[in-house]
Amino acid sequence: MQNKQRNVGILIFDDVEVLDFAGPFEVFSVTTIENQINPFIVCTISEKGNMITARNGLKVKPDYSFEDMPKLDILIIPGGLGAREREINNDRLISWISNQVEKVELMTSVCTGALLLAKAGLLKDKKATTHWASLDRLQTEFPEVYVQHGVKFVDEGNIVTSGGISAGINMSFHIVKRLLGSEIARNTAKRMEYDITI
Repeated sequence: MQNKQRNVGILIFDDVEVLDFAGPFEVFSVTTIENQINPFIVCTISEKGNMITARNGLKVKPDYSFEDMPKLDILIIPGGLGAREREINNDRLISWISNQVEKVELMTSVCTGALLLAKAGLLKDKKATTHWASLDRLQTEFPEVYVQHGVKFVDEGNIVTSGGISAGINMSFHIVKRLLGSEIARNTAKRMEYDITI
């Protein structure tokens, strides 16, 4: 199982929270197994493949659009102002998320990316979390979700949601541990000098 290379796709869009996508990008990108092989191939995806402007003006050129992206094994849906104010009303993006859940091994969210998963109907009757400031909104707008407070992430099998911003890093380490074992996750955390108990 450790020899399988997985494609990790990270959705990006205007006003995405930077650490929401950059944190998981870093964790999966620097993870290595024996002989320094990287078990994850990480890419960024935007709806049209155009340059996006993240929160506070960071410009990012995605690797792919919805049309030309590779088949993904893990999909990360970040949050931020763009997620909760605009993309939640983007029917094409919500439909894309809904379709991807059938194709990927793991569908994940960081921060208010959970609102997009909920809008796509993926959190119905599941436990989930999001940024502390949006927990009430998640519960109010999507009463069919069992909203979890005070946790960094929630693992519901093929769907994993995480709390706000830096919690996406904790979730990513959890996924590395789940797929590749504690030792590789600990080695990755050491490489990043990230203080986490694994």
